[in-house]
Amino acid sequence: MTTTIPNYLELNSQLIRRTPEGFFDLGKDQEAIRAFAQEVTCKKRVFQDPIQRLRTLIAEGYYEDFFRLYREEDLAEIVALAHSYPFAFQSFMAISKFYKDYALKSDDKKHYLEDYPDRVVAVALYLAQGNVNQAKAYVRAMMEQRYQPATPTFLNAGRARRGELVSCFLLELDDSLNSIGYGLNTAMQLSKIGGGVALNLSKLRARGEPIKGVAHAAKGVVPVMKLFEDAFNYADQMGQRKGAGAVYLNIFHWDVEEFLDTKKINADEKSRIQTLAIGLIVPQKFFQLAERGEDFYVFAPYSVRMAFGQHLDDMDLDRMYEALVAHPEVKKRPISARGMLTRIAQTQFESGYPYLIYKSNANRSNPLKGLGQIKMSNLCTEIFQIQTTSVINDHDEPDQIGYDVSCNLGSLNIVNVMAQKNLAESVYTAMDALTAVSDLSDIRNAPGVRRANRAFHSVGLGAMNLHGYLAKHFIRYESAEAREFVRAFFMAVNYHSLERSMQIARERGQTFEGFEKSEYADGCYFEKYLENDYRPTRPTVQALFEGIPLPGPTEWARLKEEVARYGLYHAYRLAIAPTQSISYVQNATPSIGPIVDLIETRTYANSTTYYPMPYLSPETLFFYKSAYHMDMFRVIDLVAEIQEHVDQGISTVLYVTSETSTRELARLYVYAAKKGLKSLYYTRTRNLGVEECLSCAV
Repeated sequence: MTTTIPNYLELNSQLIRRTPEGFFDLGKDQEAIRAFAQEVTCKKRVFQDPIQRLRTLIAEGYYEDFFRLYREEDLAEIVALAHSYPFAFQSFMAISKFYKDYALKSDDKKHYLEDYPDRVVAVALYLAQGNVNQAKAYVRAMMEQRYQPATPTFLNAGRARRGELVSCFLLELDDSLNSIGYGLNTAMQLSKIGGGVALNLSKLRARGEPIKGVAHAAKGVVPVMKLFEDAFNYADQMGQRKGAGAVYLNIFHWDVEEFLDTKKINADEKSRIQTLAIGLIVPQKFFQLAERGEDFYVFAPYSVRMAFGQHLDDMDLDRMYEALVAHPEVKKRPISARGMLTRIAQTQFESGYPYLIYKSNANRSNPLKGLGQIKMSNLCTEIFQIQTTSVINDHDEPDQIGYDVSCNLGSLNIVNVMAQKNLAESVYTAMDALTAVSDLSDIRNAPGVRRANRAFHSVGLGAMNLHGYLAKHFIRYESAEAREFVRAFFMAVNYHSLERSMQIARERGQTFEGFEKSEYADGCYFEKYLENDYRPTRPTVQALFEGIPLPGPTEWARLKEEVARYGLYHAYRLAIAPTQSISYVQNATPSIGPIVDLIETRTYANSTTYYPMPYLSPETLFFYKSAYHMDMFRVIDLVAEIQEHVDQGISTVLYVTSETSTRELARLYVYAAKKGLKSLYYTRTRNLGVEECLSCAV
């Protein structure tokens, strides 16, 4: 039996053919869009008018009851606003991704119940909760594609039968079986609703440590990793979506070598971890020892706790390391620090793991260091928030619930924000939308997440389409002009996000819990902006911001005074996540990273889809250099410029080739730490061939 390939897939595949002029036949992608749109038209359920559509879908259990919050005439006006935009999908990937993954469908999957403006309206109505002007602001931001909510929000908001608006969480385990059981259950509850969960295992005692005085009883972290891997595979949202988890371990933990070995290709099946991501928490002390060519000591955590009355993972190891080494009751053994760097690099070449968390950098720049410390990150390494450990007691004793973390994300589309010259408005609207998600989220089966969300109102505004913007304006990603652009752009995003958070605190008369202990309250956070002017000096970069006011030291001084007076509503505001899926709908390059291919190839089930980079033309070709051909040191330089203004982190991928040595990769780890990055995400490796450099050929 032969399978007929849909016409739109065939047309989309033809875009990689060369025209007589020697360039890609991008017109075929536009033909594929039109062919797919015809299929959508045939499958779309038709309604008499917008109001009748809303009433019908509410009655049939597809939508929330918007009439409970809005008057009929207001709903009609909001729908008309969304449909007044001449919106058009810019790529076949965009239109197919939206209708297959985001648009509401009938229960039997035979009919589409939404187009793009309809989804935007549903999201806007739900987030605005009856505020008509706010709903209109959300519609404008999303229809103009200046702001894009993260997938869980854009997919679920407004649906009667919906998942959660956030889908990324961080949990910390204490060194007890009660805590492991609590963490396991919480992780499964979150995985059940489609959440990705990261867990910090650094407090667990090492393999061979005593339990209740019995020597060699502890089994270490690897068996616990296996428990969580099985849990995520089991709680997989009714088979619709695989569970996703990550585990982190401090590099000074006794079990660190076994932890890394779980990702070796030839690892024993009893210890091999296949679907769980792993990450290392690395204090600056480790890099100092590696630079000096010295050994570093790993410590048995339970012995540290017995000797110092404090968990190894809660210590400032940059300060306490020598004391741990000197203490006779702390169990320890030496490992070559440079050898460990090489081992990490080898493991990354094999598997892409481990992620690296620069704990010292994260805490040094943490404005909330007076409230607690940052210990780990999430599955994509951009979330950095304070956490406290829950103490889980026996059933007849009350638990002490600490602070866990949820990732509440959304992204600005740099191209459209800059083109429409409304940076401040875009950031305000984005902060309002993220605040609404925080206010509306109430995940009862994760008490630590629920408690922290109510206390801190943390959000994570990010950005996408940086490489697309630079290429469109003929700026090389690795250039000084690119670094100057991001320095000014993200400084302004930081300013306006602080400004809006202050305004919300003033309007509500409420700050995040512990604001008075933060560096925002005492003004320390603002000093660098009073002493330095981050506005561009190159005429070419200044021209990019023409018509967009940028704050200087004077504006920052005023904001400092206002924040001291009114406070901030959000403990954390900015985090730059990877945006692969939703970037397609936005016709954007993902996040702030460089592209990999001029034409990206994505395979879903039995079909292959091609996605040309936005604004790709013979003129922009040179500026779309593949990440695999870039100088990763220059890429880190650019990320470091952005990190200066982002209170959380940036998901940063390293791209290396078959010609890269483990020594060179290890140098990148050290360089990223010195430049102030808080994390490194995956390391991607590609085997190079002669045909690889597409950006150098026409």
